[in-house]
Amino acid sequence: MEATEKHDVVIVGGGHNALVAGTYLARAGLSVTLLERLPHVGGAAISAPVFDGLDARLSRYSYLVSLMPQALIDELGLDLELRSRDTASYTPYDDGGLLVETAPGQATEESFRTLTGSDDELEAWRRFYAEVGTVADAIAPTLLEPLPHIGELRDQVEMAIWTDLVDEPIGTALERRFAHDLVRGVVGTDALIGTFASLHDRSLVQNRCFLYHLIGNGTGEWRVPVGGMGAVTAELERVARGAGVDIRTNCEVDGIDAYDVGATVCGDGFVIEADWVLSGVAPYVLARLIGKPTPPKPSGSQFKINLLVSRLPRLRSGIDPAIAFAGTLHIGESMSELERAYAQAAAGALPERASGELYCHTLTDRSILGPELADSGAQTLTYFGLHTPYEVLPDETAAATAYEQFLTAINAHLAEPIEPLILGVEHKTPAQIEDALAMPGGHIFHGDLQWPWLEEDEKPRHPGERWGVATSHPRVLLCGSGARRGGAVSGIAGHNAAHAILDALPIMGGPGTADNVAPASRH
Repeated sequence: MEATEKHDVVIVGGGHNALVAGTYLARAGLSVTLLERLPHVGGAAISAPVFDGLDARLSRYSYLVSLMPQALIDELGLDLELRSRDTASYTPYDDGGLLVETAPGQATEESFRTLTGSDDELEAWRRFYAEVGTVADAIAPTLLEPLPHIGELRDQVEMAIWTDLVDEPIGTALERRFAHDLVRGVVGTDALIGTFASLHDRSLVQNRCFLYHLIGNGTGEWRVPVGGMGAVTAELERVARGAGVDIRTNCEVDGIDAYDVGATVCGDGFVIEADWVLSGVAPYVLARLIGKPTPPKPSGSQFKINLLVSRLPRLRSGIDPAIAFAGTLHIGESMSELERAYAQAAAGALPERASGELYCHTLTDRSILGPELADSGAQTLTYFGLHTPYEVLPDETAAATAYEQFLTAINAHLAEPIEPLILGVEHKTPAQIEDALAMPGGHIFHGDLQWPWLEEDEKPRHPGERWGVATSHPRVLLCGSGARRGGAVSGIAGHNAAHAILDALPIMGGPGTADNVAPASRH
């Protein structure tokens, strides 16, 4: 029988949020042990040599950073470089394309004018995103604080944009504000990344997804981590170990026995008693570990393809590929195409045409390539396919069909086929992501995203509820993507789980009640 260890906090799962939580708690003087079943930490926020014999380390699952607050980066002392891209998006159509620059200028104006024949749609675009910016300005500063009340945020913005983003399906706003089907789709795609829903879904899950994609640091800009996503995890691991977090890999947790004053965490070769348990795994997995009935299993809805090409392909529109692929290149993402793909997938069939987007990391950061590839014209491409839920990609045959659909969709906009340029390729269905990361249903958010505030009738009773990390057990808290403000590579959920514990210690008693709580960790 294994000897029982005792620690202040045990963290189950070693994703980026777990590393953030561990760092804050260890710096506050608590003994923290982190258990990760894989041979490495980082979860989905890793880089990997995907292609045998080719020296390229791709951000395999998640690849851009937006929601991670600069305040958190500064507090943790992370040495990260996040680069902006000149191109926000490019959406090819027929023999043309809609170019949106990160700082919209003359090229963006001319692109809108060519598409629509007037300046009206560009003006509507500017008005909409200016109003969205006021919502981001209100919400972003609260993400590292206890959950604000909905009224506090609503009072800071105009009612029209609040209604568009929070009260009514975003599809309604898109149809009212924009006249062109392609423009509606380009705006609406941010509501669907990792989310399976119609833009008119009455659940508003798509609205919540849209909100999270647009509020990062008040700007919503998605930046490229130099060195790949693995560089983000490497920094988080460095500061966690430096703070004294005991990180154990190849340690799979088999069960958690939770009680009023703590919990016991068990696995093959270890039994650990702790005052607190933080769960970096999905709530669905946590329910099984803790012996509770499991909630409905999440269903992921993305088909990811990682490519290494000898050079970027030429486009039919004639635009420089280095401009078109520098940001997000949309494929089959007009609003009508998105809605058609959703309807087909909701009926249980793989959509007839691919809808998704491509991103080229190496146009912004070539450090992920080995010297030989870096000196060549080689580039990496990552495709994120929409409306491809777990249920319609049950096996390798379906995945192969989805890959061929992607090739057909991208080639329709190219002046040359992409196949001869491909040096390496891998794809990941939701089922494959589930197998690799133990992420139920391959859902990248661990389940549907939630509003980042307290509703009218919510009255939080304890720190776990105030910070949006509570479970049904007072000493077990969420610190991963399944938390109230989870999703994306942000560290927010980890920060908030740690602060819920630090806030609870003076109430419940524990080592954090003295002067060893670092001032920089408090808000």
